[in-house]
Amino acid sequence: MQVVKEYVRRWYESDLDPDEYICHRKDGNLVEIEAAETGERHTVTTFCTNDVLGLVQEPSVRKAAIASIEQLGTSNSSCSVLSGRIDLHRQLESTISEFKHLPHTQLFINAWMAAQALVDAFCHLAIPVPGFQHTRETLILTDVLNHGCIVSAVSNSSTRSGKVFGYSPDVRVKSYRHCNPDDLARKLRRYVKPGDRILVVTDSVFSMDGDIAPLPEMLEVLQNYDGSVLLLDEAHASGALGPSGGGIFDHFGLLPQQAIERGVIPLIMTTFSKFAASAGAAISTHVAELVPLLNVSPTSIGTISLAPPLTAAALESIRQVMSRPELVRRLQENTHYLRSRLQDAGFHAIGETNVIPVLLPGELNPKDFGRTLLSEYGIWVSPIWFIAKPRLRITANALHTKEEMDRLVSAMVATRERLYKPVISA
Repeated sequence: MQVVKEYVRRWYESDLDPDEYICHRKDGNLVEIEAAETGERHTVTTFCTNDVLGLVQEPSVRKAAIASIEQLGTSNSSCSVLSGRIDLHRQLESTISEFKHLPHTQLFINAWMAAQALVDAFCHLAIPVPGFQHTRETLILTDVLNHGCIVSAVSNSSTRSGKVFGYSPDVRVKSYRHCNPDDLARKLRRYVKPGDRILVVTDSVFSMDGDIAPLPEMLEVLQNYDGSVLLLDEAHASGALGPSGGGIFDHFGLLPQQAIERGVIPLIMTTFSKFAASAGAAISTHVAELVPLLNVSPTSIGTISLAPPLTAAALESIRQVMSRPELVRRLQENTHYLRSRLQDAGFHAIGETNVIPVLLPGELNPKDFGRTLLSEYGIWVSPIWFIAKPRLRITANALHTKEEMDRLVSAMVATRERLYKPVISA
């Protein structure tokens, strides 16, 4: 452990450690937080929550979670394939399928497990079956800025359970330039071999840059490879993109069926921690045979199934989204307003979704900026300095008022004037 101790000591000396805050109470976007290091408490306005539609405190969502506990308890105490499947799972899967326009859905505890299960099931076909020989290699192409759950899954794709418990063909992983369908096409032409099974993976909305994958152009490229599979991670797209909040297909006025008709097999990964006031994830498909493979994947059969209150909260949240399009409209209006106000104030606010990254001048430390906003103005944002280009990661949600957003912008202007002293050359 000496290496670990020395590493962490230098990590802290370099001021790379994040500030830790503990939440005690929530009331809309007002939260009471405690600084873990000092014990000091503040009531602040948050612009760093992923509760994009404000459903975490929605009365019907809370009631659904409580009712599920009263009926089924706090846990299912087993994996789904053994004794841990409950009727709420079936209801949630059916509702997600309706929401995403794909008929078959499989639940997981989180997106990391969902992504790993999909790569394992697709590349290695889960377990050896007598009389069936798996002979085709897999080529995976991944956007260079994909979320860590995707990076982890594809990085380990050659050594998943199929390689441990029996022979399966090679898996080759290549990256393509961020949101660049031309580079995707070049990489496909360069690396596809006869007989390859092709899997392309992308975030729908990128969590650090707030931009949107070019779905129509990607489908144009992939239609030249009949049977190619496109996995879309909708973590920041569900509830946020499209007139009904349906995600990237809704945003571009498309349906998954239109991809299918072009020979492209769409897979959609839905996560519940952003728009659905819960935790967990799901993968939806029109290929019924994929579901049993996902169901016996190591990250499904080797862990507990989604707990009743989490399932019930996600189910009721998605029903709220489907029946209340005004929530989505309000989020999109707030997103447009806040990004415009920040840009008018001279901030480099990038992206096009409710994830609003603000790139700071190199001389400004995002941690110092975030600390000043919190201590002096009661505004809580996420400073990013070690996993991406230094920035403030601001998230708009449906509950923000114009007064709150205006106060954020004013506080950021005042903080910039206080901390930033640009060098003016003669």
